[in-house]
Amino acid sequence: MLTTLIIPCYNEEQVLPLFYRSLTETAEELKEKSEFEFIFVNDGSKDRTLELLKELACKDERVTYLSFSRNFGKEAAMFAGLKNAGGDYAAIMDADMQDPPSLLPEMFRIMEEGYDCVATRRVSRVGEPRLRSLGARMFYRIINRISDADIVDGARDFRLMKREMVDAVVAMGEYHRFSKGIFGWVGFRTFWLPYENVERAAGETKWSFWSLLKYSVEGIINFSQAPLAIASWSGIGLTGVSFLMILFIVVRKLMFGDPVAGWPSLACIIVFLGGVQLLCMGIMGQYLAKTYMEVKGRPHYIIGETNRENVTKIS
Repeated sequence: MLTTLIIPCYNEEQVLPLFYRSLTETAEELKEKSEFEFIFVNDGSKDRTLELLKELACKDERVTYLSFSRNFGKEAAMFAGLKNAGGDYAAIMDADMQDPPSLLPEMFRIMEEGYDCVATRRVSRVGEPRLRSLGARMFYRIINRISDADIVDGARDFRLMKREMVDAVVAMGEYHRFSKGIFGWVGFRTFWLPYENVERAAGETKWSFWSLLKYSVEGIINFSQAPLAIASWSGIGLTGVSFLMILFIVVRKLMFGDPVAGWPSLACIIVFLGGVQLLCMGIMGQYLAKTYMEVKGRPHYIIGETNRENVTKIS
């Protein structure tokens, strides 16, 4: 049996040697269960990540590196790895040691019980900023209520999958990818393996609060039409309220002769309604922009350099 380990890399010069050492030790421990190939996807790193990957490829024939022509993002890196994975099993894991390779033996053991996928989830967020942790918990609650994607709180991209699930994920070729949602949407029998949060072994996180917020919006738009429904119902509700207010003003004027309220209240109403209209237009614009990008059919990634033949370089 062959297992493909997919590792997206972006400016991981400091942690890469440590990660590779841990990875090879785990692979040696599992050598009786499976052979391994390591696919490192260099996502346009600006440090010495690519140089280190070339050095690893020279001394270890199991190492394949796919180097993007520029930074396409982690989602594109994971997609490239899955698309070029040749194993019966495939696993995605980060190079920052927050996805400990030491969990792989337990994941293999669970897979032998008949599961199609073993996915990991963090049961704590020790070491994370409080604002980020709060935002993450709120995101998982919201998306599970408004979409049909099964996303567990604390879910990581670190998971071990059978070939059938890998093929199903790759077949979903949408440009704006949200893999956590895709993994849940395709189904398959999944076991969630809990573990305590592990901080980065070296270097700095590439995810700021705003980049995570943007990624969360991507996930909601990709897997739910609830924002469009909210915009529609807001328009209907405000139209009804406006009609009642007009009726109230007309009746009060006819019956009591009261003057109409002054311009401050009118200005507030106009600003409020204008803001709601712009919000609704913005929501519709987000969906339209996603449709526009899908229709253009641009590739998810472009591989500028690799040490492997028969690689899908543009997809």
